[in-house]
Amino acid sequence: MTPAGTWGRRVVRVAASAALAVVMLATAAAASPGEGARVDGLPGFTQGNVPVEGGGIHYVKGGSGPALLLLHGWPETWETWRGVMPKLAREHTVIALDLPGLGASSIPAGGYDKVTTAHRVRQAVHALGHTRVGIIGHDLGVLVAYPYARDFPAEVSRLAVIESPLPGFGLEDLYGVAFHFRFNASPAPIPERIIDNEDVSTYLGAVFEYSHRKDAIRRDTYYRAYASPARRTAGYEYYRALAADAADNQAGAARRLAMPVAAIGGQYSFGPGVAGSFSRVADDVRTVVAPDAGHFVPEENPGFLTGCALLFFGPAGTPPGPGLGDCAP
Repeated sequence: MTPAGTWGRRVVRVAASAALAVVMLATAAAASPGEGARVDGLPGFTQGNVPVEGGGIHYVKGGSGPALLLLHGWPETWETWRGVMPKLAREHTVIALDLPGLGASSIPAGGYDKVTTAHRVRQAVHALGHTRVGIIGHDLGVLVAYPYARDFPAEVSRLAVIESPLPGFGLEDLYGVAFHFRFNASPAPIPERIIDNEDVSTYLGAVFEYSHRKDAIRRDTYYRAYASPARRTAGYEYYRALAADAADNQAGAARRLAMPVAAIGGQYSFGPGVAGSFSRVADDVRTVVAPDAGHFVPEENPGFLTGCALLFFGPAGTPPGPGLGDCAP
């Protein structure tokens, strides 16, 4: 092929990519929920977007009482919490966010390290009128919840962490066990070029096999959420930042968490392993094993998680129900 022909092909590809980007941005804007819009299937909950550094964060909010912040994992969105939100909202103001770059939140140009992400999440919480929260994080959400609680301890009452050890304190042990860690963390554009749109269900479906109750996962919801190449790249960027997260966690570990921490592992996954990681950075760690669940506890056993959270984030002295003794405040 002649140089002129090669140049022409490049121009066409660039123009096509630019056109696709415009269409994707327009589609995202059109699909973005309006402020105060109702949420299908969750009576009493509304949704919207709040501005933060680097863009905007999508939230779903409902209920009344002390604020409870829910942070999802990868490859999921706020939808992972649907099964627990209605009952939690009877006693709490429940705020479920899409992490920056994921779900219906805007895609920041950078700042996927978990300290920056935690600060952005905190900005969203403040914009919604709350300065003190309890936090429940799952998977990637755990990695964001920890620096939030460490850096702003007066603003976090209690912390529940589900199914993830911390970078620098045990997460690295999984890199040779779970294939997606090193793949997602590969330099751009390696995963971007390997996983195309038609590969999403195959790839994410393999990750969802870490569940015990495989029929409980809202797979199609997440396949649609990561259908956009830009969303997939945002997910990869969170993994590419893990080395920096580990260094920050180790450097800041002397600022130990003083608030109670419920460290929850699935019976068929981490079990007590989450507590082992958090005991290295926190003083009051409760070991909780979620029965009949693998990695995706919020969806595999929402009944247990709801009961545990209501007890742990509730008033002291509340008698625990059957099987919830380790969740006592």
